[in-house]
Amino acid sequence: MKAWEVWTYAFPGAGEHPAVIISHPQRVERKQVIEVLLCATLRSGASAAPHEVVLNSADGLDWKTLCRCDLIYSVPREDLRSRRGLVSVERRREIIRKIIWSHGWSGV
Repeated sequence: MKAWEVWTYAFPGAGEHPAVIISHPQRVERKQVIEVLLCATLRSGASAAPHEVVLNSADGLDWKTLCRCDLIYSVPREDLRSRRGLVSVERRREIIRKIIWSHGWSGV
């Protein structure tokens, strides 16, 4: 298990969805609780909101998927199952920018 991998997680109240691991690599290696972002299928005709990044087959997913960057979840690493892919370097940068923007940290 590594940072930027996409795994399946059963989010409380939302069910099973892809989850992008965003914790520091050392935390992922050593700790039992890690940070992830919730992802959900991009529905036909819909577009990404300002706080979302679109992932696709380049990231190991079967279809276009929205990665929601406005809420970081702390989850037990043992609850992640079924590795699905790895986020591309280009989209990693976009995710980081969206996390910073959606939390209002850019003005700090």
